[in-house]
Amino acid sequence: MNLEELARKVAKVYEQNAKVEAVYIAGSVARGWEDSFSDIELNVLWSEGPTDQDRLSVIEQVNGELLDFYGFEDDEWSETFKFEGVKFEISSFLTETIRKVINRVTKEFDISLAGQCLISSIHYGVPVAGAELMDGFKAKVQVYPEQLGHVMIDAYSDFGNQWKNRRVLLEREDWLMLYSVMTTMQRHLMGILYGLNCMYVHHPDFKWQQQTLDEMNIKPTDITKRMERVFLSSPDQGLHELEQVVQEVQELVREKE
Repeated sequence: MNLEELARKVAKVYEQNAKVEAVYIAGSVARGWEDSFSDIELNVLWSEGPTDQDRLSVIEQVNGELLDFYGFEDDEWSETFKFEGVKFEISSFLTETIRKVINRVTKEFDISLAGQCLISSIHYGVPVAGAELMDGFKAKVQVYPEQLGHVMIDAYSDFGNQWKNRRVLLEREDWLMLYSVMTTMQRHLMGILYGLNCMYVHHPDFKWQQQTLDEMNIKPTDITKRMERVFLSSPDQGLHELEQVVQEVQELVREKE
């Protein structure tokens, strides 16, 4: 059984609860990016807050092995369990919370990563239950707001003072701080590129960087390999590569203005 089939099998158990309004597959499985290390992410939308038993009963019914179980925090309930040797990561939300987040991101241009990641999960999610509700949500996030892209570019174009000191760190051989600065700069570049390409951020730590860059149309030439070389080359070569990429991304921003 492949991961999507296994996800659908468990999602159908959640669907049996009358308070569940929709269940959809999220994460790498929804995007077709899964590999041998992947787990399964399911998002469950509830008409009212689930009780502990609402959540635990699904794990009991499938004879799953509970790994983690968290209460309500940051608008979400979450738990993880193993079923047929695969780890499931479950995120539960009130349906009303999804409506509010969609409004914040698409109408108020909130660039918080938590909000964007949730919107991205809706955009690329594979509905298993509540198709009509999910279709409505997907329609609301289908068109990426142009203003959201501008806000993303402006926010991530502020590189901070540490980037200005990068050459000093290199000369001092202060490797820990230098690579911290270089990592932060890559995050800034990813944020700008998301805005330029009108794409919602789908992971708070910019996971799946290679796959994401492959999907982007507006980007420097050979960007994927060059971002890799930043960390796989010698420190001076990696920093030089990063500086070149920064210049090219800034030029792309100027061209779009």
